[in-house]
Amino acid sequence: MIASVVVPQAMAEELHSVANLTTETAGVMLASVVQAPNGDLRLLARHMRWVDESAYDRREWNSLSIRSEGYVHALAEAETLGAACIWVHTHPGQHASPQPSKHDWIVDREITDLFRLRSGSPYYGALIFSPRASEMTFTGHIQREGSTAVQIERMWQVGDRWRLTRAFDSALPHLPEVFDRNVRAFGTPVQQTLSDLRIGIVGCGGTGSAVAEQLVRLGVRHLVLVDPDDLSQTNLTRVYGSGELDVGQPKVLVLARHLGRISSDLLCETVQSMVTIESAARRLVACDIVYGCTDDNAGRLVISRLATYLLTPVIDCGVLLSSDAGGELTGIDGRVTILSPGQACLVCRDRIDLARARAELLTPEERIRREDEGYAPALARTEPAVVSFTTLVGAIAVSELLERLIGYGPKRRPSELLLRCHEREISTNLAVPREGHYCHPASGKIGLGMTTPFLEQTWPT
Repeated sequence: MIASVVVPQAMAEELHSVANLTTETAGVMLASVVQAPNGDLRLLARHMRWVDESAYDRREWNSLSIRSEGYVHALAEAETLGAACIWVHTHPGQHASPQPSKHDWIVDREITDLFRLRSGSPYYGALIFSPRASEMTFTGHIQREGSTAVQIERMWQVGDRWRLTRAFDSALPHLPEVFDRNVRAFGTPVQQTLSDLRIGIVGCGGTGSAVAEQLVRLGVRHLVLVDPDDLSQTNLTRVYGSGELDVGQPKVLVLARHLGRISSDLLCETVQSMVTIESAARRLVACDIVYGCTDDNAGRLVISRLATYLLTPVIDCGVLLSSDAGGELTGIDGRVTILSPGQACLVCRDRIDLARARAELLTPEERIRREDEGYAPALARTEPAVVSFTTLVGAIAVSELLERLIGYGPKRRPSELLLRCHEREISTNLAVPREGHYCHPASGKIGLGMTTPFLEQTWPT
């Protein structure tokens, strides 16, 4: 079991600022606790409530004492939100250790039951932060009532920039010499992050297979592949790793075998299902990032919600080839959209055809009947696709991951890239959520975690 705390960028910057103060500081993090099907725990940070200065009896560089009035209001708020409470404090100083002291363990034992009782959550956790040059380091644990405590090993910062930090007492991934050229380009920390990321890919066709191969060659070693289809003969012109003998086999297995030949230490989970099936969508809960490489609108509706409810960044890809009546190619359009918590979802961007999404969820018989009656749009049959264009879009999608880890681009990063290959043009934009929509910060949905129904949407039976 791996436990990770997922922190929005604004909160991460706040934690970093407080960790650099010269006196110890404490507060309560309100977080949704999500358990993935594989057993991993993810703490989705929603709010940080610092102890008011008036509630400190003592506050020094190496100790503090706080009256209960400094945190009970946060426990009540957690109960209202259905969140767990994580006790947070700092160990100041560039050479300080975030390891808990004997006194820290005593405080933990004293407040654990109170925090659970007042918040109504079976979970209690603790985090300690210390500064390290321009970064910060931490230790932490999370414990469910009646179970043993689990170390919080990872902190995943999401927002305009993405950053993965390993706990002070957690081992970093080993980097073999094969990544020497990568390390020379963007350094050891980014390479270690790539090796530690859990990435989901929905759709294993031309774009998805190109994304998967590039990620593995970059050093990603944890993948979840989701696709319902078997490999067809026409897929051979685009799907990386496929050959004639693979026709008729599940795309996820064909791609997983190919990726396994590139890296024998790859951990690759395969899900042969549509992502519109709830059990398949739940398999993405453990992922740090999800790539949307599916061409159906209903699937994009699901993927789009991950950034809001689970704080999981999504990189969604699309390729559209247009031809005139004579069959001549007239348009080559590509799209890479990056969804982070608090930014516009695919619906707000008008990147999903809602009528088609509803039609895609109908049974074939029901769809034909409704099409004939004019109540559902006729769905496109077979769209044109060319490997050079699906690969191009896949490469740009992977480069967006690198840019957000490294930070070599403009400070105000666009959240969408539009490619017009036929005109040799690329444009960018940055969209904001619509008022009243679930992705808007005022909705209260950001980091909400597990809901009933899952992602607060209707699932087909």
